[in-house]
Amino acid sequence: MRSRLAWLNSATTRIGTTLDLERTAQELAEFTVPRFADGAAVDILESVLRGDEGSRWTESGIPAMRATALCAIEELTSLEPTPVGETFVHAEKPHETLLHRYCLRQRKPVLLSRMRDEDFIRVAPTASAAEKMRAAGVHSYLAVPLIARGLLLGSADFVRAPGTPPFSSTDLALAEQLASKAAVFIDNARLYGREREHVVQLQRSLLPRVTPATPGLLVHAEYAPAAAHHGVGGDWYDVMALPGGRTALMVGDVMGHGLPAAATMGRLRTVARTLMTLDTAPERILARLDLATRDLEDEQVATCLCAVYDPADSSYTLASAGHLPPLLLDGQGGASYVPVPTGAPLGAGVIPYDPLRLRVPDGAHLVMYTDGLVKSREEDIDAQLDRLRSAALGLAPEALEQGGLVECASAAAARFDEAVLLVTADAPLPAGDLRVWRLPQDGRAASVARGLVTDQLAAWDLEELADVSELVVSELVGNALRYGNGPGELRLLRGERLVVEVSDTGPDLPQIQHADLSDEGGRGLQLINMLCRRWGSCRTVTGKVVWAEQNMPS
Repeated sequence: MRSRLAWLNSATTRIGTTLDLERTAQELAEFTVPRFADGAAVDILESVLRGDEGSRWTESGIPAMRATALCAIEELTSLEPTPVGETFVHAEKPHETLLHRYCLRQRKPVLLSRMRDEDFIRVAPTASAAEKMRAAGVHSYLAVPLIARGLLLGSADFVRAPGTPPFSSTDLALAEQLASKAAVFIDNARLYGREREHVVQLQRSLLPRVTPATPGLLVHAEYAPAAAHHGVGGDWYDVMALPGGRTALMVGDVMGHGLPAAATMGRLRTVARTLMTLDTAPERILARLDLATRDLEDEQVATCLCAVYDPADSSYTLASAGHLPPLLLDGQGGASYVPVPTGAPLGAGVIPYDPLRLRVPDGAHLVMYTDGLVKSREEDIDAQLDRLRSAALGLAPEALEQGGLVECASAAAARFDEAVLLVTADAPLPAGDLRVWRLPQDGRAASVARGLVTDQLAAWDLEELADVSELVVSELVGNALRYGNGPGELRLLRGERLVVEVSDTGPDLPQIQHADLSDEGGRGLQLINMLCRRWGSCRTVTGKVVWAEQNMPS
């Protein structure tokens, strides 16, 4: 008797070692075989797994139950249990058993110490299962309900085979005590799993649903939840189309886990998207994002890597706030980490940040990621980064562009933190779709710009857009001459829409003015606003760009 009590007490260290429901149920089954029974099965009500917390099942018929765990000695492997993970479905029509009638409906245990011939069909859900139990020599049966905090979770049933004494009333009392302990562990795992699912759903809803069209750049984004249940937190990414065919890329990681980290991530991503519409300089975006992070009530800290890609010269401008460096694969069999100056994490209050401009060769890939992709408790960060580089070199370009690095990274098998992966590859624009010209700094600029745009639209067979485009470029160049120290570059992009862009070195972003009837000026942007699909302005490293977008002819 003393040994049985010691065995029962050891259940608290052998069952519930994780907050995974399936693993906890399997630990219960394995704990009882072969010390207590020769075969064990744990089944959980589907209604409980769906979140229905009714205190008891009282309906007629057979409830939907999911086979959650099985364990048996070798002599009982011929039995016919429902495969783990599946809801009870048989080709044969199942019938109500003693387990359904007593354990589930009345929440009472079932003990058949010595099974008679007619008992097998009362225990097994189908005739074929009953026959296999009879052929295997099963002679004793015991089932107990799993109840925690007044909630019926499911049941656990046990059998004994030849060579083992039948279950006794003492075994029944022991099984009830064990079921009571195990049910609490299973319910804890269920509640934690439900909370984790809510956090994962919240986080996925805060991440981009689709990757936007990015001229000149292919982008694959991947979010990988942690293998550990506590690993859900604040990793995020964003991909955003900017004026003139540029693309903004961002990955970040909020320190901590759970709902607070996920909520902070959502707020930072929203602020970052707003900042990206106003500025194309990553170092200034991070500086303003640092100020926004310090304004959060919970005083959380985050790392972030921001990059802006320009297809005009295949270059990236990058800035880092305490984030791991991106990995560049040059397309010629080499790979190295980009030495982006590492600034302080967001929220630390240490600014400014230093940018790095990087021109990439044809066929190159840039890999941006969060630390969950490489984090390990056994190795230091340098060894982890070396493993990531080796894994990336071992992948074919197609596999790399489809997120294969998530599965072959060193931390994939036992990832205890979530990970975000962004892989970019240059996708050259169709010949001539992006044209960039340098404009003169004098009064000839508007005339030259009109001529360049008109000639290019004719070459593209888009003459019907010429009138509006001439008016737009005249106004943009005129504003640059008057308020921006003269125009810099004229950029014309043919894609899903036609985009006209003029840069200058002026600091002030233009705004639509209220012009009275007697005013001679102030209506240029109003005309652009009426004639174009949309327009806007954005700061750059050297000044600003003002752009306008027209729909392409149908």
